[in-house]
Amino acid sequence: MRIAVIGVGAMGSVYAGLLADAGHEVWAIDLWQEHLTAIREKGLRVEGASGDRLVSSINVATSAADAGPCDLVIIATKAAGVAAAAQSIAPIVTPSTLVLTIQNGLGAGERIGQHLNTANVLLGVAGGFGASIRGLGHVHHNGMELIRLGEMHGGLSERLEDLAALWREAGFKVKAFADINQLIWEKFVCNVTFSGPCTVFGRTIGEVMDDPMTWQIAKNCGLEAYRAGCAKAINFSFTDPVRYISDFGRRMPDARPSMLLDHLASQRSEIDAINGMVPVVAKEVGTEAPYNEVISAVVRVREAGFE
Repeated sequence: MRIAVIGVGAMGSVYAGLLADAGHEVWAIDLWQEHLTAIREKGLRVEGASGDRLVSSINVATSAADAGPCDLVIIATKAAGVAAAAQSIAPIVTPSTLVLTIQNGLGAGERIGQHLNTANVLLGVAGGFGASIRGLGHVHHNGMELIRLGEMHGGLSERLEDLAALWREAGFKVKAFADINQLIWEKFVCNVTFSGPCTVFGRTIGEVMDDPMTWQIAKNCGLEAYRAGCAKAINFSFTDPVRYISDFGRRMPDARPSMLLDHLASQRSEIDAINGMVPVVAKEVGTEAPYNEVISAVVRVREAGFE
């Protein structure tokens, strides 16, 4: 299968490396020329929970058009880059091409819909990887918990099951779900709880949870997201959001959310798709989100200083 991975940062590099190692024709598409050059000249090293391998069969390009028509396009950019990625892949998308987008936060499918028909769009939720770039052409990941896949418009389909099988054959732990939006929202509630607050207070997940004042703020960020989801009739698998969030956080107390890592590197984050999305949804459904409004404002003010 010919596969294009749009955005080969940490997670995109893991996807590209394992799928290419499984025998697929993989194209790594990114504007990070130095990383692409290292992959082309020396191969892509992927180490961590999946083993340690050097993959030398990956094609690289800065333009998606160079890949030609693809069977599968994986959008692995940050949330802010999804719309531009969708626009860029038009030359390689055929009527049978599947487009899979895997991001944090909400709204990726809708952003794709601004530029492409969403009939062939699938949504993914990746959890427990802890991926990072160790150097040019070198990616590491701490875990490999689960990739959840689903049709954007719901339901189980043969093509969804086939796609899940393809990922499993490449070494990933994957499960197909009839209601992927439930999984996206359940991860979203946890991301909202920890991403913004950990970033604002400069603390790990465990440090936020262990301090009564910061935990109260973080917890209310998550509860605002949960209430907005309930108002949207999201079919949550839990009825006690605080316990669900706490169980999630206690599994990774030393973790620093990617938003905090972005700020430590003086880079813009995905605030608009995570904490910043809660007030947007809350306004639509008639709930309130003052905690997320304040946290988002602080993050945006800090990011304005990165320029």
